[in-house]
Amino acid sequence: MTTETLEISGTCHPDFAKVRSAFEDNFRRRGELGAAVCVYKDGEKVVDLWGGHKDLERTVPWERDTIVIMNSVAKSMSAICTHMLIDRGLVDFDAPLATYWPEFAQAGKEKVLVRHVLSHTDGVIFADAAPPGSWFAWDTFIRAIEAQEPAWEPGTSGAYNSINIGFLLGELVRRVTGKTLGTFLREEVSGPLGADYNIGLRPEEIARVSYMHKNPKNGFFAIAQDTSTPLGRAFQSAPPSGYFQNCREIRELEVPSFGGHGNARAVARIYAALAGNGIVDGVRILSPEAVERAAQLVWEGDCIMTKRRLRMGYGFMHNEPETAPMGENMAAFGHTGTGGAFTWCDRARNMSFAYCPNFQREGPGIGPRGSAVSVAAGGGAPPSWLT
Repeated sequence: MTTETLEISGTCHPDFAKVRSAFEDNFRRRGELGAAVCVYKDGEKVVDLWGGHKDLERTVPWERDTIVIMNSVAKSMSAICTHMLIDRGLVDFDAPLATYWPEFAQAGKEKVLVRHVLSHTDGVIFADAAPPGSWFAWDTFIRAIEAQEPAWEPGTSGAYNSINIGFLLGELVRRVTGKTLGTFLREEVSGPLGADYNIGLRPEEIARVSYMHKNPKNGFFAIAQDTSTPLGRAFQSAPPSGYFQNCREIRELEVPSFGGHGNARAVARIYAALAGNGIVDGVRILSPEAVERAAQLVWEGDCIMTKRRLRMGYGFMHNEPETAPMGENMAAFGHTGTGGAFTWCDRARNMSFAYCPNFQREGPGIGPRGSAVSVAAGGGAPPSWLT
């Protein structure tokens, strides 16, 4: 894309000119198709940019209200909902999950605590009895989780829970509130904050969705297709048709592990509340104590599922400079999405960041496009491989 054909819309505070430059450079040098980036600082939106196209032929522009699947960013939204219930005294952080979901206490899972699920240390990373396509059949998948043995003694190890965590937290929310996680998120988080991010879309929202386009260099999906790997084993419940990123079910139904749709503006606003210790623009979603609990680092190391180094807290990934760079502060936390979405917050600077593209990321980690704009926003050294 040449300078003459590159159209970037939106606003950018002069203090964050590097973000605009990196965003433009993604289109010029790194093959970006369509994307948006947003930054909040001290509760104010200081960057809100979008550009490119929704289609591979580059004929349909990415617009201000375009939304896209943001994949595993949904895991952090599921965690926010759970922390809200803990905050309200409806869920005990240290209680067994089976306290709220008795049928879960099968096959050695009676010692799985709520904190284990949030921190990806519960060991319930597979659902071997779940048939292909059961991501879109909630009760079927839940029964498979109930029958599953944990892969290790709960709380003794950690690995990225790629598929099950949204179902685990979603069923907890449903058991406690009587609402699906998508409904709770819409009513308690996205709605009050005016954030255009949801799990389970309405028809008028689906009309604004951009397709997520395949990238042959996407390493995550390559691993997922190999059934000999732990990730491939977890993915055996995927739809038999294969590529699911643009199917009707992923948009209409609730898949709270990776089925959320939104844009950078929406997610940066939600994370601005976390950066502000639970509040933004006078709307509080969590107490400062709840954000402090959510922000704790639990484990770090090489993950058997993702084949990369992770630093994981209670529902959130933590700053990992080589694969998920979140600025200068190692206490920053957020989440990546395998399509390329990336979000984080830094409470020390009361700052949040979000990026969402419609061309899948390449590796390592969040990839060069997401890393470039993140480093431009948050500072710190770029990953050693980033050019």
